[in-house]
Amino acid sequence: MRRIWEHAREYPRNGRTHVWAVGSGDGGRVSAMTVETFPARPWQRLGRTARLLGRSLGPAMGLSTPALLRHPVWTTRTADGNGTGVLVIPGFGGVDASMAVMRHWFRRRGYVPVRARLGMNLGCTDVLVARLERRAEELAGRTGGPVVLVGHSRGGMLGRLVAVRRPDIVSGLAMFGSPVLDPLDARGLARQILRVLLRLSAFGVRGLLDQDCLTGSCRDATAGGLAAPLQVPAVAIYSREDGVVGWRSCQDPEAEWVEVSSSHTGMGTDPALYTALATRLPRWVAVRRR
Repeated sequence: MRRIWEHAREYPRNGRTHVWAVGSGDGGRVSAMTVETFPARPWQRLGRTARLLGRSLGPAMGLSTPALLRHPVWTTRTADGNGTGVLVIPGFGGVDASMAVMRHWFRRRGYVPVRARLGMNLGCTDVLVARLERRAEELAGRTGGPVVLVGHSRGGMLGRLVAVRRPDIVSGLAMFGSPVLDPLDARGLARQILRVLLRLSAFGVRGLLDQDCLTGSCRDATAGGLAAPLQVPAVAIYSREDGVVGWRSCQDPEAEWVEVSSSHTGMGTDPALYTALATRLPRWVAVRRR
């Protein structure tokens, strides 16, 4: 049985109420469970926010990159890519430049990494998935076989949707910090930003979160793709210290789980994440050669 978590969109000031729908995802019976939590004291919230900002701003400023560059997972020269294409997808609001370090690591190992070219990864999910599918198809044609999809946060979810649509051109999928079980499971400051984006979208601001992606056919297609079985090998990398998305929402039951200890923004330079990729990529390349 697969769990599908759907958060209530209400967060009262005197507490927070979560309503979860739990079901099989195949038309089985769905039951609801409500859990009420009470807000932390102001100084507790302030301290937690300060810790999360400290863990998130460092990687965003490149302060965690030197440690990665000194780690054996970077310094060991291994050419196991054999020209396999890798489509590297940034997270929500992220640009391709934010994944430059990871693309360089793939290139050093003999892969052919390319940008996603999604701008800031905002807007309609259906439109973004269609663009990624074309990008993956072009890369597969250029490199002569299926490609690896690697995505951070929303990028991992988009990659999963492409893998469900086109398993014929995908040899492996890596998602890190990707809340596939609940795409709106935002935490801390990210929750406040999400609220603002939802309100701006409700007021008619285009290109952020289209209403159809929240309540219409786009949402239904996205939910179906995120719940669909995967026909390609996949890994879901998550952190209990994420601070931006709920780590349980990242545990895709169709993927292998790997836990790391970095923040959400720090995953892109976490040696443990690169180690997890390095041990799985050769198997995905072997699948490509068959």
